[in-house]
Amino acid sequence: MPEAFVIGLGKSGIAAARLLKQEGWEVEISDSSTSPNLLEQQQQLAQEQITVNLGHTPDLENSDLPKLIVVSPGVPWDIPILRKARDLGIETIGEMEFAWRHLQNIPWVAITGTNGKTTTTALTAAIFQSAGFNAPACGNIGYAACEVALAAEKPDWVIGELSSYQIESSVTLAPRIGIWTTFTPDHLARHQTLENYYNIKAKLLNNSQLQIFNGDDIYLHKIGLNHWPDAYWTSVKGAEFLIGEKGFYIENGWVIEKLSANSQTQQIVKVSALKMVGEHNLQNLLVSVGAARLAGIEIEAICRAVSEFPGVPHRLEHICTWSGIDFINDSKATNYDAAEVGLASVQSPAILIAGGEAKAGDDTAWLNKIKDKTAAVLLIGNAANAFAQRLEAVGYGNFEIVETMDKAVIKSVELAKKYQASVVLLSPACASFDQYPNFEIRGEHFRELCLKLMRKKREN
Repeated sequence: MPEAFVIGLGKSGIAAARLLKQEGWEVEISDSSTSPNLLEQQQQLAQEQITVNLGHTPDLENSDLPKLIVVSPGVPWDIPILRKARDLGIETIGEMEFAWRHLQNIPWVAITGTNGKTTTTALTAAIFQSAGFNAPACGNIGYAACEVALAAEKPDWVIGELSSYQIESSVTLAPRIGIWTTFTPDHLARHQTLENYYNIKAKLLNNSQLQIFNGDDIYLHKIGLNHWPDAYWTSVKGAEFLIGEKGFYIENGWVIEKLSANSQTQQIVKVSALKMVGEHNLQNLLVSVGAARLAGIEIEAICRAVSEFPGVPHRLEHICTWSGIDFINDSKATNYDAAEVGLASVQSPAILIAGGEAKAGDDTAWLNKIKDKTAAVLLIGNAANAFAQRLEAVGYGNFEIVETMDKAVIKSVELAKKYQASVVLLSPACASFDQYPNFEIRGEHFRELCLKLMRKKREN
């Protein structure tokens, strides 16, 4: 039996296997799925002397057990094979933890939270890069963490987006700076309780030398100084809303820093420099600027990066404008809270495309925002019928089940004209796995359909 198993043949699993191979381990990857794409990767990895078993979960029945199991982020931490491995005393870690062991001499900014992680990670990386650092974004965005570890040139900083899955399977990861963007119920099918989910996130911040929290988040604000007395807090509402005596806030259109109880305040960057819409993006701006300042980055580099930052694909991404209608891709809104923020950030009336694979959570605020901001809702995917019933239950009747993205985009143009809507917004409030491999491919399909439709309309 190989000395090391990698479970999950995604980008992270492949990078972990290559890093193990580079270290001299005999490696085998297993994945319970199979597809033409995975078969192609299997052949490619075979040339690198890495065995791939598809449609297969390794068993640990014989006496010749592996010394190490590395788990891809998408693989649940409590599946039987992993529980058994831990019971047998086999070291079992996540891909992020394995990367950390190779990169722990380099300072990390680690970003977690229910929503806002990706934008914050991308903006933080842009600021650090603007200051001249080799600071790749990795984890849930950009590179797999093990790809950064494999690179010939080691980075100056690692800017990591960490999901609860990646934190859960990390044992020793201890960043220089930890950021917590937001906290709302999510992934409860995996973590069971809100307390479990909170404790996983909190582990990362407890392990961080310096902590930055979004003080405008209701849950984080509530636990505040009792749990995190030495943290830096942020608020878009001004100095009087800052928790504690140090942090970053917005006042008179500026991001202001206050680094200690006795320090002077200082203007860092104008809020208007950021091109992205929505109050939530001002919160993302504050924590990113906070990380940069705690890392000693000059104000000039921060201002340059913020003014040049284009935003993040699939998060309130403007695709095109046709006949005064903006088409906006918010495919990354995979839960009710993110989708509510998406709706709050666009002009009304909007035509909303929603649906997919529903998640557990409280949909009340999202449904209220639909009533406030939308002229019509088009429903796709597995959640369509359930969402239709929820809309009816709150007295909203202007919806239609269209099932697929293709039908939704065509219908959205017709409805936008009918109701003089200024926006067509894809903000699904759902995971994508019923119809797409991930939210990125769902967003790409929406973009492709919108641009194709615009070309057709122009030709006519």
